[in-house]
Amino acid sequence: MVFKDNDEKEVVIWKHIEKETKEDYIYLKSELDKLGYIVQSVVLDGKSGIEKAFKDIPRQMCHFHMRQIIKRYITMNPKLEAGKDLKIIMSSLTRTTEKNFSKRVEDWYKKYEQFLAEKTKSATTGKLHYTHPRLRSAYNSLIKHTPYLFTYKNKKYKHLNIQNTTNSIEGGIFSHMKNKISLHRGIP
Repeated sequence: MVFKDNDEKEVVIWKHIEKETKEDYIYLKSELDKLGYIVQSVVLDGKSGIEKAFKDIPRQMCHFHMRQIIKRYITMNPKLEAGKDLKIIMSSLTRTTEKNFSKRVEDWYKKYEQFLAEKTKSATTGKLHYTHPRLRSAYNSLIKHTPYLFTYKNKKYKHLNIQNTTNSIEGGIFSHMKNKISLHRGIP
């Protein structure tokens, strides 16, 4: 877990963890407070712990991670029309406004609402389950994260220079760490 000063382009604090938890974020936030840092904004990767730890701070959902989440549900080459349409909507994420993006997602939902509500009876248990759970999950994830997808464009936060991805950490800082780890693989 890494916290970086966006203005100074420096890592302020980091902690190696196995799995991100709200407690880890709260701990690191308290460490930042002790060091005299004031967190002005946060770029999220989709984990819920960070949202809880920084609930009163402007939050931006990383566009790369949002695309990855949706791609995980609909795949790279969706077979269903609903998945293909959602992929097209996602391809416009960085070039649109919150209003237009939200409208397109809303229109998509209206078009496929009945399709998403379809249920299938299990041959083994006889219980009903949603026929298209992955599409439903993709939609629900978009609904959950849309309020944080365009924080970086909000005029109220323009002075904070919020990024729309975590790329400066993923590609810059983590790539160095990944290289070190890969050099030591296989060593007992």
